[in-house]
Amino acid sequence: MKKKLLLPLLLWSFLGFSQQKQFTINWDEPITLETSTDQIVVPSFDKKHFNFTYKKGLIYYALWDENSIVDENSVALSQVNYVNLTTADLKQLPLSTIPEAPVLKLRNSIDRDDVSAYLEISPIINDNGIYKKITSFTVDYEFGGLSRSAQNTQDITNSVLSIGTWHRFYVDKSGVFRLSRAFLNSIGVNTNVDPRNIKIYGNGGAMLPVANDEFYPFDLTENAIQIVGEEDGVFNNDDYILFYAEGPTGFNEDSDTNLNLYSDKSYYYVTTQGGFGKRMQSIDEPDDDPTLEVNTFEDYQFYEVDETNLAKIGRRWFGERFDIENEQDFTFSFPNLVSSEPARVRVITAGISETTETSMQILLNGSLVSTLNYVIIDDPILADGATYQDQVNLPSSDVLVKLIYNNNSNPSAFGYLDFISIEATRALTFEGSQIIFKKDEVALNPGVVRYAISNANNVQEVWDITDKYNVRRILNTDSSSNFEFKDVAGVAKRYLTVTNLDYYQPLRDANTSVANQNIKGTIFQNAQGEFEDIDYIIVAHNNYITQAERLAQINRNIYNLNVKVVTLNEIYHEFSSGNPDITAIRNMVKYVYNNASSPENRIKYLCLFGDASYDYKDRISNNTNIVPIWNSVESFSLTSSFISDDYYGMMDDNEGFMQIQDRLDIAVGRILADTPQRAKELVDKIEGYYAEEAYGSWRNNFIVISDDVDKSWETVLQGTTDAIGDEVTNEKPFVNSIKIHTDAFQQQATASGQRYPEVNKAIKDAIEVGALVVNYFGHGGEDGLSGERIFTKNDAQDIRNVCKFPLFVTVTCEYTKFDNPQRLTAGEFTYWNTEGGSIALITTTRQIFVTIGVSFNEVLDQYLFSYGSNDYPTMAEALRLTKNDDGVVGSPQKSLVFYIGDPAMKLAFPDPQIQLTAINDIPLTDFNEPLKALDRVKMSGQILSESGSFLSNYNGIVTATVFDKNIARQTLGNDNTTDNGTLIILDFETIGETLFKGQATVTNGEFDFEFVVPRDIGIPVGPGKVSFYAKEENVLDDKAGYNFDIQVGGINENAEEDNVGPVITLFMNDENFVSGGITNEQPTLIAKLQDDNGINTASGIGHDITAIIDGDETNPFILNDYYQANVDDYQRGALSYAFRELESGLHTLTLKAWDVYNNSSTAEIEFLVRDKDEELVITNVLNYPNPFIDYTEFWFNHNSSDVLDVSVQIFTVSGKLVRTLNGQTTGGSKVTSSLSKDIVWDGRDDFGEKIGKGVYIYKLKVRSNRLNKQVEKIEKLVIL
Repeated sequence: MKKKLLLPLLLWSFLGFSQQKQFTINWDEPITLETSTDQIVVPSFDKKHFNFTYKKGLIYYALWDENSIVDENSVALSQVNYVNLTTADLKQLPLSTIPEAPVLKLRNSIDRDDVSAYLEISPIINDNGIYKKITSFTVDYEFGGLSRSAQNTQDITNSVLSIGTWHRFYVDKSGVFRLSRAFLNSIGVNTNVDPRNIKIYGNGGAMLPVANDEFYPFDLTENAIQIVGEEDGVFNNDDYILFYAEGPTGFNEDSDTNLNLYSDKSYYYVTTQGGFGKRMQSIDEPDDDPTLEVNTFEDYQFYEVDETNLAKIGRRWFGERFDIENEQDFTFSFPNLVSSEPARVRVITAGISETTETSMQILLNGSLVSTLNYVIIDDPILADGATYQDQVNLPSSDVLVKLIYNNNSNPSAFGYLDFISIEATRALTFEGSQIIFKKDEVALNPGVVRYAISNANNVQEVWDITDKYNVRRILNTDSSSNFEFKDVAGVAKRYLTVTNLDYYQPLRDANTSVANQNIKGTIFQNAQGEFEDIDYIIVAHNNYITQAERLAQINRNIYNLNVKVVTLNEIYHEFSSGNPDITAIRNMVKYVYNNASSPENRIKYLCLFGDASYDYKDRISNNTNIVPIWNSVESFSLTSSFISDDYYGMMDDNEGFMQIQDRLDIAVGRILADTPQRAKELVDKIEGYYAEEAYGSWRNNFIVISDDVDKSWETVLQGTTDAIGDEVTNEKPFVNSIKIHTDAFQQQATASGQRYPEVNKAIKDAIEVGALVVNYFGHGGEDGLSGERIFTKNDAQDIRNVCKFPLFVTVTCEYTKFDNPQRLTAGEFTYWNTEGGSIALITTTRQIFVTIGVSFNEVLDQYLFSYGSNDYPTMAEALRLTKNDDGVVGSPQKSLVFYIGDPAMKLAFPDPQIQLTAINDIPLTDFNEPLKALDRVKMSGQILSESGSFLSNYNGIVTATVFDKNIARQTLGNDNTTDNGTLIILDFETIGETLFKGQATVTNGEFDFEFVVPRDIGIPVGPGKVSFYAKEENVLDDKAGYNFDIQVGGINENAEEDNVGPVITLFMNDENFVSGGITNEQPTLIAKLQDDNGINTASGIGHDITAIIDGDETNPFILNDYYQANVDDYQRGALSYAFRELESGLHTLTLKAWDVYNNSSTAEIEFLVRDKDEELVITNVLNYPNPFIDYTEFWFNHNSSDVLDVSVQIFTVSGKLVRTLNGQTTGGSKVTSSLSKDIVWDGRDDFGEKIGKGVYIYKLKVRSNRLNKQVEKIEKLVIL
């Protein structure tokens, strides 16, 4: 059992205890790593330890449990054994990734205080031109210190925003700002107060540090300021505030940029609450003589414009484009340049060319200093970056940087500039404007430093801005031209000259008022004001708060969770000084995580309620940056660049950089809503998932779908998918695995390429019948699944599986690349479908290697289906455990996989168990006969608790499905793909055909049902399966069960004769439909069937239940899976099937069904499809009953799924209006009926008086607001 790390990492200070561990690398045959658009062949070894990236090459990794924190710097390598390799053995492994000696790394990997050690080593080296692979090695290491300490934690406290009146303003650069009385009044600050009470809070405009243990305030921090004229206690018109503000620009090493990724504004907050505010203190000059004299400083300047994200991925944005205009100039000025000191120059660029190599020349003041080269790009690499970085001597203070792009005669090639930065040494001479200065040498030389500023007559002060919250000042009291001051050396410091010649002016938004809030102080409080641990946090934009609260309440009701909803604005105000920095969200979550009453009670779930985008600053049209997402610095590769919500769920102090060993502590999910209306629709679906109408035997189904085999290595797609289906059924026998192997269907050549129309239909039909999980493994992309387009965006929008929403698992390339709002994906449409689609997705946002997909799928299902247990985690928790598993944790591509949905939602697994107890009144243990064709069978069973106790108080309905023997099948080898000359064929088994599906009443825990075994069973005797599902009456509780003990086969030669086919009655949309009536384009067929011996669903050749529209017998609709016998009556049953997008006009539908004796019958119905998006049609207007005394209903058929406004006006025969009735039809995605009975009348007038007997006229008006159309019809009624 793992030891829990119960103390902060800071407290681990063990003595070094030496540990030793041996490793063996089991090398295998070379492996093909393939995405949808690229492949590479590399050496391989045990997949549990295998990792590859284009940047690092091959990596061997291992993860093992430890009892303590390891000293990451103590690792030593020994006893390394090698085997020589030839260049041919390396296959396509990039030689640039092979080091000269093993590169070893040991890191701590922590999962909710479970401590593990994570090791990486480069398994192939280049030893003086000889390539070698490691076969075994030993590492020695010690327990002990960490490289960082846990600084960034805070106990529960109130926010400064919790009381007082607050207003805010912003700055756009760093420096000395002057706030006048007039400006403060303009933002709403009451200046009729003692100015000594004025306080300014803010944490500056720099991006928050990503490291969890790096200090950043958990609240707004008061800044030391200076108020000129405050001494008299009155804020006069000529009084003003001076203070140092940190702007949003400046180099950020974490993101390699000079511009804040999230905002161009740096906010500061003003209040007059409380006593006197913080004021600047003087610098305490040391008395000692200086040990270092400084009269120069390093001046850092940059040019950077963020306008274009080249691949629409990652954090890196570019400015100038080089095409026809292939030369561009950029100027810098360094007054009083110290030319003897080299300047550090950096230029970051990129090139895009698909056919030729291109280049960029860099010239400084006319001299060529470098030529950057760009390689030809090809998917998955969408651009090639190149950086120049060197020290150069600048000949003059004015610097001209010229960039010349050479497209190598390729007009479709482009060059781009990210930024240019130059750090040069200048004399510390004042030139009339603010100077921020530093000297790196000072930090390296402890002692006393004396700074000398020349030409300083107009410098009134110098501020030490090293600590931006506690700025200190020293006065140039005599306005000396040569201003000198001393300070302590040995630490890095920054200073700022202050002159009344150059104050910056603050800026304001339209809304400057800030309401009181107190996340930190109140988030743990329950309704009684008492401390209560938090299970679940939902982070939402203000516009989405209503739906976020709905989701919170659903989870309180269903799972008894303590859920808190927090708005983004509140988080930003309190945790990032008003800037929309993603780390503020992480820090808020970490605050809650760290302050739980115990490790076991820490927050478990985080929901990011809203869509996201690669554009944090709304530069692109129709942007969807609702709740921001983490982006990688890598911005060119679809395999190594990624977005992730994992960043918000990594809470340990050694995490934050999204390193490969980091493990999730919180299950994170995202509600992918791009509008408030979409948010409502998605919460409606979640609510519907728990509704009573969602209970059904579909919860026993699991669909697996595989891609076909276009190349020999792709056999792994079929094999993995098939194995998953079998493994899940073995682990959870109540699950019925439905296998759809694409290559088991006939491929068809079309003008658009190879297609599988039968697979397309099979997938949609299986989803509409219902399944708890749909798992696809194969190629895919933004437009759908498989190169043969077996499931497209249109399919995702068309499927209608209301209240039977599955989890979609699509570990395939870019199926849900949702961060580009300008290109919607099949995954988004699958999730957004209001009439069906998915309840959640475990899905990918970038291209993923198939080998990683194999490992991911194999591990995921162990957690998702909770092998060995009936305690199921939430879907998001299953994904968290998968990413933390030692078989997956070492893959950087694990972060490509997302959970889209409510992270607290569990799959609707029924509880165990339902037991088959007898057949034909013979106890099951004594029943040895097979179920023969045409046998009349009675099965009996009972409901048990999970522990096996009989539940005598259980009452409800059980659904029983009896399956024939498993069926041995083969794929077809459609693409003639061979392996060593042999056609690749997959042999697999599917569940047997359905012999009977019906329902029975459960009374006091017991039930029985009867049926006749169809003639079409397989004659050889073998094991079948009975699948059970039960729903308890008046209680939202269900159970599942199974039995494999039955034998099926043979034929009953003495069965009674039956030569009469079934009776069939057809309707469209509802049972009031009359043949020839109108429907919309997606009508639902309702068929009632009756036969003395029951209906055949065993799928014998030619004996399917089929629907034919307009005589098109080449495209029948197979409806076996949609039929179900009635409760306690195997002789009667019904089916319903929703058609998709039928053409307008008159249609004839013919249904053919067979009884179990293979007698057939047919029935026909006509219906008129009217386009609901073009016209509104009503027919069959009547009132019932008619004549009536005191109650009648007004009926009509219509073709709309909208909510329609209905008005009925009743007139006397002379035309006098006696009553007006208004109402609406029941509409929405769950409604299939075209009949309205929504208006009723009691025979009284508008004043409630009974009107006289006789004949009356009524006018029925129906209006569609969406179409802006109205129709009406006049009929008669009679009152008795």
